[in-house]
Parts: sequence; C-alpha cells; structure tokens
Amino acid sequence: MSPSTEPAAQPLAATFTVELTPAAHLPGAADRFDLAKTWTGALEGASRGIMLTAGEPAGGNASYIATETFEGTLDGRSGTLVLQQLGTMAGGEPELSYVIAPGSGTGALAGTTGTLTIGTIDDDGDHHVTIQLT
Repeated sequence: MSPSTEPAAQPLAATFTVELTPAAHLPGAADRFDLAKTWTGALEGASRGIMLTAGEPAGGNASYIATETFEGTLDGRSGTLVLQQLGTMAGGEPELSYVIAPGSGTGALAGTTGTLTIGTIDDDGDHHVTIQLT
C-alpha cells in the first residue's frame, strides 16, 4: 500500500473570551471553576464546562484539566463538540494539550477530530487559537 497523498487540512483560526466562576470544591482538586467561553472566527458559538486545578501556580508548579461542550459552527458546519484540555506547569515551564474529544461531535460536526493551539492572549482577554482538524 502506498502512503496517502491527501494534503493535510489547513489550520483554522478562532478567538475566545472566557469567564471563570469559582464553584463548589471537589475532593482531589485545589480549586474548581465553571467556565463559559464565547467563540468567534472558524469556531462561532459558545461553550460551557468545568475546570479543576491542583498545585501551586505562584511557585511555578501546577496543573489543570478542563472539559467543555461547544455549541455552534466550525468552519460553517453546525453541531456540538466536546473540547478537552490538560495543562501542566513544572518549574515555570507550561505544557498544554487541547483536543476535540473523539466521538463527541453531533449534527454536521459528527466525526470531527483535531487539536487546538492557544497562541497569543490579548490584554482584553481575547485568546487566539489555531485549530488543526485531523
């Protein structure tokens, strides 16, 4: 079998703003937050979810996990997706994994998979994101 010569999908661009609201403590987490995001660009809509944190961010060692359900359009296709994040920081060096949860898409977004990369964060809170569909 020969390798696929199909070109990779071009990255898409979007931005989001996020509102974090402290929520009831859960065992095993340092803090818990409810999150709400407004998306514009290739992702157009809103997402809601939860974030759990652990560690000591001020000391440069911490982590968080977040899961959120997005409802709206991705590159013009309507439906819902679940977005999941795992962020860690050790010795002040951050690492982030941000993915579209496989099997989570509905409507015209069924079967959608990919990764998200957060780029710059503006002073006004806009987060610039690149989306690579797979």
